[in-house]
Amino acid sequence: MTRSIVDQLSQQLNGSNIRSQIPYLEDIDFRFSDSEVGVRLDVDVSGSDVFLFQALFDPATGGSVDENYLALLVAARTLREWGAHKVTAVLPYLAYSRQDKPTRFQREPTTAKLMADLAISAGVDRLVTWHPHYQQIHGFYSGIPVDVMQAHDYFVDVFKDYHGREDVVLVAPDIGASKFVTYLGRSLELQVAIASKFHPEREQTMITQIIGDLSNKRIALVVDDMMSSGGTMFGVVQKLVNEYAIEQVLLGVSHNLCSDKAHQRLLRLRENDHLQQLYVTNSIPQSENFAELPFVTVHDLTATLTQTIMRIHFERS
Repeated sequence: MTRSIVDQLSQQLNGSNIRSQIPYLEDIDFRFSDSEVGVRLDVDVSGSDVFLFQALFDPATGGSVDENYLALLVAARTLREWGAHKVTAVLPYLAYSRQDKPTRFQREPTTAKLMADLAISAGVDRLVTWHPHYQQIHGFYSGIPVDVMQAHDYFVDVFKDYHGREDVVLVAPDIGASKFVTYLGRSLELQVAIASKFHPEREQTMITQIIGDLSNKRIALVVDDMMSSGGTMFGVVQKLVNEYAIEQVLLGVSHNLCSDKAHQRLLRLRENDHLQQLYVTNSIPQSENFAELPFVTVHDLTATLTQTIMRIHFERS
């Protein structure tokens, strides 16, 4: 995606009579023999406005989220030590965002805040991200600007054919997604329902009920920010079909982690004619086994990120 963004930026700058070749440094991090992370810059970055891209989770590379995050931190520190004027971290998928608060009655850390502190300490002075899991992100990254690319307009466009239909219901798969889905429902003029769930064990999800009036509804649009193992989506779809007589289900997800479990569960839903379509983005590079599924549509965020970067660089709102 980064190469495409650089190409679009160059085209837009040239179209504005600003002749500029944007330096593009690819794969600046490496590993020493003992697996330590190193970063080396091939060009002078002194005084530059740097946009530092990192796929914190990439199913294709096999690198862990922790390794990718550390590479981001070392790269940010390297850029600042060698004179970069600004370092904007562009993280379409913000890892650790699910750890924004301790699980109730569990002794757990607020790791999302820790990662924010580390990024700022490393030299990041601005963050760009797409549809983060938690809304208090601005408070976690206190002291630096945070540009959140909202998924609202994307989902409004995806589901525009269902606008205002009486036989369609928009479903939040859990309480955490309810505010976003409720706002989306107002724009689409659709009735909203909210699923209630709990986790009897780690990686297990049980849908207890769906709150809302689903009478005379044939089609359900289920929208969430993230799909990991697919357990929540699987449970919600089964509940909708088996207990509420929903005939068709379409899923919309901002971040698909491409897990094998999710792949298997989606195929099961598809085989039973429950799932019509899954809409995702490339905030996480999509693995081939997902991208090649005939019922999966992957939205490219290149244009959205390009416009965001242009506004930041030229200090436009």
